[in-house]
Amino acid sequence: MDGNKNLHQTAFYLLLFVVSIALCFVLAPFFSTVLWGAILALIFQPVQRRIVARLGRRRNLAALITLTICLVIVIFPLTLVAGTLIQQVSYAYAQVRSGSLDFGAYFSQIVHALPQSLQNLLARYDLMDLPGLQQRLSAGAAQISQFIATRALSVGQITVQFMVSFCVMLYMFFFLVRDGREISRLVRDAIPLDESHKQHLIRKFTTVIRATVKGNVAVAFVQGALGGIALWVLGIQGALLWGFVMMLLSLLPAVGAALVWVPIALYFISTGALAKGIGLTLFGALVIGTVDNVLRPLLVGKDTRLPDWVVLISTLGGISLMGINGFVIGPLIAALFISCWDLLRRDQHHHDGVASHPADDDRV
Repeated sequence: MDGNKNLHQTAFYLLLFVVSIALCFVLAPFFSTVLWGAILALIFQPVQRRIVARLGRRRNLAALITLTICLVIVIFPLTLVAGTLIQQVSYAYAQVRSGSLDFGAYFSQIVHALPQSLQNLLARYDLMDLPGLQQRLSAGAAQISQFIATRALSVGQITVQFMVSFCVMLYMFFFLVRDGREISRLVRDAIPLDESHKQHLIRKFTTVIRATVKGNVAVAFVQGALGGIALWVLGIQGALLWGFVMMLLSLLPAVGAALVWVPIALYFISTGALAKGIGLTLFGALVIGTVDNVLRPLLVGKDTRLPDWVVLISTLGGISLMGINGFVIGPLIAALFISCWDLLRRDQHHHDGVASHPADDDRV
């Protein structure tokens, strides 16, 4: 009898594993859609609870109001920015194709403005072949701009796939924000872990998701906006495009927006525009850099309690594996990894008779 019971249980677990893997394959084409629908629902869940409390627990109406707020605050502004961005990318691509925007020529000007000692150092490593370098840089810039323009135009078009993904995301958001607490309770009850472990890991999961998205997006938006405004004031063409690039790069701690404004500042200085170069350097270091050094620890590090180097490495690894989704999933996996090992350490100390400090419950 026990043998049959164990066989049935093993078969059931095998079936559960197979159907779970099958569901993952079915949902794979909509992975990003489902992920961001769930992330937005998690972020807006406190708003949903407040509205439900005011409306007398009419959850459908509250979820509809929350969805409207999400559209007004998040979706519509992103759509407007994306439309303008597509225009600037197309314009930059046309300039590269026509030759009016020549990155190789800019590099040549910078090299000729360098001190003779640095030019000798570049010559030692065969980096003074300016015509060859200019041709490679121009060709590379053309390929990159063509790739970006093609992708931007394909995303911007109202295609069936885009509309289906967008509607699925809104659909997921509505039901997840409405039934989020019940779904969370079902998942928590189904996880075969100790109750204290489940509470700790779920709390860490929620905290890291909210802190990573809200904190990193807030920092990236502020840095991108400041950088774009600075470039617009200095007369750089495509300031919105470069501001958007800085916003994306700002998702990476420590380096971020400096990958854009530092080369531009060096170009200004090397070509004799010292006031613009020094002004952009000071603004980038003192203003844009301060935003990263002040806001990111407050909005991200304080809640996730992850070291900066862990956030940087996990973010880079996540983005390299999963694209834009990785800037959330990478730090999340790192935080859960550290939390699991921390729970194991505390369990071992408990079994060894070593009392844990009360403050350890929320420490990663």
